[in-house]
Amino acid sequence: MRIAVISDIHSNIEALLEVVKVIERARADRIICLGDVVGYGASPNACCDLVKELAEVTLLGNHDAAVSGRMDYSFYYDAARHALDWSASTASDENLQWLKSLPYTYRIGDIGFSHGSPIDPQAYEYIFALEQARELMPFVEDLPEVTFIGHSHLCKAFAIGNGEVNDVVAQKFGIRRGYKYMISVGSVGQPRDYDNRACFVIHDTDARTVEYHRVEYDIESSAQKIFDADLALNFGKRLFLGV
Repeated sequence: MRIAVISDIHSNIEALLEVVKVIERARADRIICLGDVVGYGASPNACCDLVKELAEVTLLGNHDAAVSGRMDYSFYYDAARHALDWSASTASDENLQWLKSLPYTYRIGDIGFSHGSPIDPQAYEYIFALEQARELMPFVEDLPEVTFIGHSHLCKAFAIGNGEVNDVVAQKFGIRRGYKYMISVGSVGQPRDYDNRACFVIHDTDARTVEYHRVEYDIESSAQKIFDADLALNFGKRLFLGV
């Protein structure tokens, strides 16, 4: 089985459409979305509609929770609050109800899915460095063999085993038996690893491999929509830089 895992689309329909083309060519059997379908970008309804159509399940990201009224975002900085307010006012009632209904986690056998850290999914804690991955050690027995997460917009993977936590640095790597893996899948709509291409992963459960895929898309059109919507200029400019 080939599972495509997407995350952090952030209302970037241009990126999502190109990613979907690659997923279709790769003949993925299932698509799982780890959340943050909305926020930052200017196409919340188009992204919600497409993800609803294609994904087996979509998880509740923190931006989805904020836009749908499931969390307090008053502590967010001004530009982010404005973008969330704009998304909430722009999203259709149907899409707002859909966002409100999304679960925090999902599981397929020994494969787990969460937007942030799976230990307390509603807290939306980040895992993008070894010290954060080491905090999972007390819970390692309860973790599935492989857990896919989003939230950080980074491509980071960690292998936990033999009392150690190690970085896994490769575009494609195998899942070794006896280890637990925490894999951050990057971002479709707003990458932050200094590569401006959209990112997602495919997990081949038969071959026991995970592969990162990078996809070029029309950044200029996506950014221009942000500028035209009077959202923060930085949300558009950062798309060109991948940060």
